[in-house]
Amino acid sequence: MNQQLQRPDRFFFGTRSLPCPYIPGETERKVVTDLTGANAEELYERLSRAGFRRSHNLAYRPACPSCNACIPVRIAAADFQMTKSFRRVMSVNTDLTATDTDAVATTEQYRLFSAHQRARHEGGDMSGMAFNDYRAMVEDTPVTSRTVEFRDPEGSLVAVMLMDRMEDSLSAVYSFFDGQLARRSLGTFMILWMVEHARALGLPYVYLGYWIDGSDKMAYKARFHPLEALGENGWAVQTP
Repeated sequence: MNQQLQRPDRFFFGTRSLPCPYIPGETERKVVTDLTGANAEELYERLSRAGFRRSHNLAYRPACPSCNACIPVRIAAADFQMTKSFRRVMSVNTDLTATDTDAVATTEQYRLFSAHQRARHEGGDMSGMAFNDYRAMVEDTPVTSRTVEFRDPEGSLVAVMLMDRMEDSLSAVYSFFDGQLARRSLGTFMILWMVEHARALGLPYVYLGYWIDGSDKMAYKARFHPLEALGENGWAVQTP
């Protein structure tokens, strides 16, 4: 009897091994797939719930051979706990204006992005990005992506958040800000803004990407409660 072979509708690929940027001595690998086709939005939402993240038109998740330290985390927006510290951050930034627009790159954003890379990530993978690279990061998206610009009363651009909107969540893709405005805690402020925005839209979650216990670069994520983590038994609230 002749049997017709069915072509799988999705291929996943493994990347080559590279030094881990977070844990010295560890090796990093990812599993990736294309977010293409008419069902890209639906696929992205399913993969996000399974712990994947997006970069350009690819979804990826760590698949390291000897390490499982990267834990997907998300904030439960409806139950978010606003601490005194967070209230101070919100208070000091009440003068900022947020503009939520389509994901379109500008040279003004790129100047701030480049300054952010020089100040905080000199020598990193993104520190040498040209404007076309930055534009691709912002605009090469097969899903509903937004760019949020934050400006001070003089109209100066002080922070930018690139985020994706899904049926049940917002996902923080990348953010950058003026490093000379340390008193504003702009990185924290943008996450707080996303939580408030998600609540206003009736969306239950804000995805923050991966968290690694003991990593200074990711320690800030553990400050947001309730923080849910994806484990063997699904999503569950992390114990502070």
